[in-house]
Amino acid sequence: MTHTDGRDHVDGILAQWAEQRPSLNASSMAIFGRLARLSKHCEKARAEALAPFGFKEGEFDVLATLRRAGPPYTLSPTQLYRSLMVTSGAMTNRLNRLETMGWVNRLPNLDDRRGMVVQLTPQGVKIVDEAALVHVETQELILGGLSGPEREQLASLLKKSLLALPGEEIAEESLGETD
Repeated sequence: MTHTDGRDHVDGILAQWAEQRPSLNASSMAIFGRLARLSKHCEKARAEALAPFGFKEGEFDVLATLRRAGPPYTLSPTQLYRSLMVTSGAMTNRLNRLETMGWVNRLPNLDDRRGMVVQLTPQGVKIVDEAALVHVETQELILGGLSGPEREQLASLLKKSLLALPGEEIAEESLGETD
């Protein structure tokens, strides 16, 4: 079921700009305004879906990143914060909380005695696997108004837009690597 006939909040904003500043090309606001509003809806839905697991979205992202790395579910703190585009301080706070919960351990890095690695505990693997199912179900609900081909088109357009930004393109050989 598609809702293409109705007006949304962004339509109202665009109409106001058209009336107040007719010479202003506000067409980009149609995209960015909807992306921003959709992002707020997504954040709220994800937060509500993840709350029963006892962690916040950022903490889920850390657990999911470790889980995707595959056994032994271990990455360096640097690999984690670069992957998640957060500061090292934010990563430290997340790791402290996740370690307190018993979902990750910080261990000496056997390849670099000066460093450490972060590893999912068996409890961490279990909780992130359960949360990932709920996470995907939540995303499916959010995308429920789009058909399969519409989803593919949207994903393709978003990817094209991201690849135009610095630092977003990755080399083929680095796909699947943890470094």
